Amino acid sequence: MYEPKAKTTEITYLSKGTIKIRDNYFSVEATETRSVPDIEGVDVKEEWKALCNQVDGLVDYQLDQVVKTFKV
Repeated sequence: MYEPKAKTTEITYLSKGTIKIRDNYFSVEATETRSVPDIEGVDVKEEWKALCNQVDGLVDYQLDQVVKTFKV
């Protein structure tokens, strides 16, 4: 089996959510790119999980704000 030689140096995550309130749809999105430092002990999978959690949290917050604005 081939063992990849390339190192991940950057990760980008985009999260998007849409909500329908009455007859209108509201979409929000957030994206973030992070550099992955080339130092010992960096776990790219854990960095990816942390990035996903943070960006998803931003989208959840934005959708909550839309709901609060329309007091649904």
